[in-house]
Amino acid sequence: MRILRRLLVMMVMATAAQAQIRLPSLPLPGLPLQNLPQTLDQTESGSLDHLSDLRHQEIRRLIRSNRRTVDTDPNGEPVVRSEILALSVADGPLAQAQTRGFVVDRAQTIAAANIRLIVFKAPANLSTAKALRELRDWDRNGQYDYNHIYSGGGAVSADQAQAVPTTQAALPAEPARPRVRVGLLDTGIDVTHPVFHDSLVHTWGCGDTRIPSAHGTAVASLLVAHASAELYAADVYCGTPIGGAVDAIVAAFGWMVQEHVSVINVSLVGPKNLLLEQVVSALIARGHVIVAAVGNDGPAAPPLYPAAYANVVGVTAVDAQRRVLIEAERGPQVMFAALGADLKAANLDHGYAGVRGTSFAAPTVAALLAPALPTPNKDAAQAAIEALAKQAIDLGPPGKDFTYGFGLVGADSR
Repeated sequence: MRILRRLLVMMVMATAAQAQIRLPSLPLPGLPLQNLPQTLDQTESGSLDHLSDLRHQEIRRLIRSNRRTVDTDPNGEPVVRSEILALSVADGPLAQAQTRGFVVDRAQTIAAANIRLIVFKAPANLSTAKALRELRDWDRNGQYDYNHIYSGGGAVSADQAQAVPTTQAALPAEPARPRVRVGLLDTGIDVTHPVFHDSLVHTWGCGDTRIPSAHGTAVASLLVAHASAELYAADVYCGTPIGGAVDAIVAAFGWMVQEHVSVINVSLVGPKNLLLEQVVSALIARGHVIVAAVGNDGPAAPPLYPAAYANVVGVTAVDAQRRVLIEAERGPQVMFAALGADLKAANLDHGYAGVRGTSFAAPTVAALLAPALPTPNKDAAQAAIEALAKQAIDLGPPGKDFTYGFGLVGADSR
């Protein structure tokens, strides 16, 4: 029995690792998600500490395969090699940086939020870490950080699911309902999948090329499952090893602001980044709602972002028996729980596949908040979150807790 438990825990950890990092050149094998243990009493608690370690093992694999473009920060988190981000840098420090050999490679601007993000290329003789230290030393009042790379927060089964009628999987939208505007920041989606037939989908990113991916397609299908949607889907990956970097995320947020998209689903996870935090804070102050998966590094792991930033709506995942997934993170960042296992979502074969992870719980919360927010409005956003909290089914200790937040939402929509 002990051996079986250890085997099942290893399967969970492998799935969680797959959930947290994307490896275009080294895909991980799929696992039978329906056979995974779901609760802490089905595992050995010490084994759960390794969930985060496995994510970092996958990060190291990513780096080994892409050494010319991917580096790490001092904590082992992936960053774009030789790139440093600067937020609203003053003219003097900007000129000084260029004099010292830094090159302004590109910039992202969100005029409505007074945000200008600059991407510096470091001089060839400086490591990424040393380049960041030098910029911070020269400009004590500036805001500089790595161009961190973020990953998905859920696993899609590699098993090929048979195509099924849209009434039997992924809860396709009901066309009779008015369309709800909602945003998705993720990988590319397969807009030709039948699940999107009754939704209006706007895409952004990768120039004029669409690069569908399993993660984004699955999350998007769950978003439209709860509402006949006008979906704004931004691809921040575009099939590259450095996909999911902060500057791409900021550019996608800029598009959402331009299109007045109020509720934005972000099923991505990664480390704390000073500049991304400032951008998220600015959007929330303008009345946008950022809904984010809390991640799958395990109950004792440090918080992952953007879910753990202040005022972001962090979402954890439960199974069909309303038990929190053993790999789901815990902490004050958890605001709501939703179904994130024992369900199927659209795959790239125009069929449906099993999914598991906090990535697939977040879209339920985003879809439930979106109808109350046709346009960004700070007061309306707060009211919508409070109203959803009152509807939540309290699953843990009375009141908000670190495991389920305010409780389970979306249970009546399935």
